Amino acid sequence: MVQEQNTLYVDVIMPLAVQGTFTYHVNWELRDKIESGKRVIVQFGKRRLYSAVIYKLHHNQPKNYKTKPIDSVLDQQPIINAFQFQFWEWIAEYYMCSLGEVYKAALPSGLKLESETKVLYNPEFNQKEAELSENEEFILEVLKEENLMGLNELAVKTGRKDILPTVNSLMNKQAVMVEEKLKDAYKPKKETFLHLNFSIDDQEKMEQVFSDLQRAPKQVEILMNFIKMIRENNHQENAEIPKKELLKNSQSSQSALDALISKKIFTSVTREIRRLQDDNSSVGQAKQLTVPQSEAMENIKKGFEEKNVALLHGVTSSGKTELYIQLIWEQIKAGKQVLYLLPEIALTSQIIERLKSVFGNTVGIYHSKFSDNERVEVYNDLLNANSTFQKYQVILGVRSSVFLPFSNLGLVIIDEEHENTYKQFDPAPRYNARDAAILLASMHNAKVLLGSATPSVESYYNARSGKYKLVELNSRYLDIQLPEITVADILKAQRKKEMSSHFTPELMSYMKEALANKEQVILFQNRRGFAPFLECELCGWIPECKHCDVSLTYHKRNNKLVCHYCGYQQNIPKVCPSCGSNKIITRGFGTEKIEDEIEILFPEATIKRMDLDTTRSRNAYEKIIHSFEEGNIDILVGTQMVSKGLDFDNVNVVGILNADNMLNFPDFRAFERSYQLMAQVSGRAGRKNKRGTVVIQTSKPSHPIIKNVIDNDYTEMYKSQLADRKEFMYPPFYKLIRILLKHKKIDKLNHAANTLNKELQKTFGYRVLGPQDPLVGRIQNYHLKHILIKVEREKSLRKSKEIIRNTTQNVINQPDNKALQVHFDVDPL
Repeated sequence: MVQEQNTLYVDVIMPLAVQGTFTYHVNWELRDKIESGKRVIVQFGKRRLYSAVIYKLHHNQPKNYKTKPIDSVLDQQPIINAFQFQFWEWIAEYYMCSLGEVYKAALPSGLKLESETKVLYNPEFNQKEAELSENEEFILEVLKEENLMGLNELAVKTGRKDILPTVNSLMNKQAVMVEEKLKDAYKPKKETFLHLNFSIDDQEKMEQVFSDLQRAPKQVEILMNFIKMIRENNHQENAEIPKKELLKNSQSSQSALDALISKKIFTSVTREIRRLQDDNSSVGQAKQLTVPQSEAMENIKKGFEEKNVALLHGVTSSGKTELYIQLIWEQIKAGKQVLYLLPEIALTSQIIERLKSVFGNTVGIYHSKFSDNERVEVYNDLLNANSTFQKYQVILGVRSSVFLPFSNLGLVIIDEEHENTYKQFDPAPRYNARDAAILLASMHNAKVLLGSATPSVESYYNARSGKYKLVELNSRYLDIQLPEITVADILKAQRKKEMSSHFTPELMSYMKEALANKEQVILFQNRRGFAPFLECELCGWIPECKHCDVSLTYHKRNNKLVCHYCGYQQNIPKVCPSCGSNKIITRGFGTEKIEDEIEILFPEATIKRMDLDTTRSRNAYEKIIHSFEEGNIDILVGTQMVSKGLDFDNVNVVGILNADNMLNFPDFRAFERSYQLMAQVSGRAGRKNKRGTVVIQTSKPSHPIIKNVIDNDYTEMYKSQLADRKEFMYPPFYKLIRILLKHKKIDKLNHAANTLNKELQKTFGYRVLGPQDPLVGRIQNYHLKHILIKVEREKSLRKSKEIIRNTTQNVINQPDNKALQVHFDVDPL
């Protein structure tokens, strides 16, 4: 009994979508290495090995099962701090997911280990002197023949199910080796440096060395280049030169350098270096604020004395970034960390240049286009924030940046706070980075500044009701006029046969004028691909994805039909499989088709497209944006990427090609999003030199939202949306929880969905909507159903979620529902 009380147990978080933690015991030899926040290797089930994170230490033996031991400890120091654990707990509770799912989302891939258990026979093992069991001898004989095998493969080959203990025993006896038992994806980057074993100022020694090398011209060449590089490096004592650079400059071989090292002329040292190199850009000063900006800054600071969150509602091109820079300066001087969130990777290239021009290399960047190893370096830098090696005080990143190991956060800036890309849709946790960042800041007693020209209705409501401080910035920088907005009636132009392809005469006229004046044009179409679908002109057949209930999008560049939900592709049919006709035509248009047709209409213009298809590679965003900034592109065609905070000097015309697609979307946020997109993309016009022009093409020119955009009347849009939402019980007056049910058999899905809906109605009554078919009712062969639950703000959201979870679990536990998948989405968009 005393021994059990002294046994150390740890609760670990597994990278699995399973509720709760798992308890393991710690053997004596590992006790000194165990600490909350470290990663450990554990056996889960009979065969699987996982890297888990130590959550809690205790001496309470589980009553329901016998614990397994911790296999090994991976980290010298904890990689998860106390703030992160507290944040993970909140994410898991609020967004109704497991801690394991948060763990998977929170760590960069380079710190998440992949199970690649390969067993290798050790040829140096002396089997005659070892005491092996019959089982061990059998497995060893199999391995001798195959040499290298995966654990699962070895289990099948030997017919042994419980093979891991035997393999572990063989490992302990050094009979087998495990090749990358758990492969750590992060590998530090190393570089070799060289330094002279004597001073270059020692004239006598130098003459002696060159005399000894007179018959080795290649070695002399290397030495001469080394001395030259040292002198270019301000003649620093004991200066080092990277080996790679020296060999490149001297155009010499490794063997010649090895000879110099063997003669003790050079010493080589290999050490770990950063992948994210400093750019040596000179640090400048922040710009002087204009009078309106200064007034807004004063209001923000006063607001922070009363509230922890402020909303900066500033029109497009009002200079919000300059206010952010001033606030960041103050935090850096106070020794605090700053998190600057952006909704899209595309925005980082412009803003990072601006921030680095002021803050230099204290700015770190964190997003998915960086390699795993680079993201690990940023993560580790923040992890070591209290050491002398800490470098980054400002992190510029997208939504996953909220999971970084901040320890001294002073300010969070959430730019373009209205953007739906702050919301994680799949997989869990389905968190909103804007809301999560506000909670994260509260844990650090930090301030939050939300910024947008078109705030979300929820954020503006919080500001108007006093929860946040509201700060307005109503004039553009240097009083540049807002663009003139023209509405072009598509139906009218079609009746008069005045359309040039998909372009009204108004838009064509403005584009011609802009190009004649050497000005640039942006064309916005919120749909990628060449055409949304193909159709047989004779029988109406439309090609659909075989895995999803959605039409395939035609992509002309690779001549494929592509599903934008699962990625399935197929070739273009030559004839209709339904009627045999060869009259298969395209319907609708996407960015790819616009690009093609603009090239025909304006053959002299340089045209580029910016959408998901053209920006998949790491530097694609930056190349397109930089080229457009430099004036090398005349017309930029893009999806909503072109609407998000980009700042171009020479754009005079913006064309919104089809406003109806946005306005007609079946969602309670459709009008709000339509206003935001049109207002944001309109803001790209006439930002510097003169007033720009925006052409909105629509079949509904009198639509209230289009009128709001023309008048730049956010307040009117907000009031009308708020009234509708109050009447129909939507945010900000109600919280929403959506339940997504998935099953491969539609009849079982319908039965489970109807059962769950009836059970939920017993508690929530008319506030349960569903079961409903989503816009796409089948994805990757899974049929889908939605149930939406509305919860009044004054009700306990925690209690409501507990009821929803328990009710759902009861339905899942029914015998017919074992294959049913259920996901929760809190605050869905």
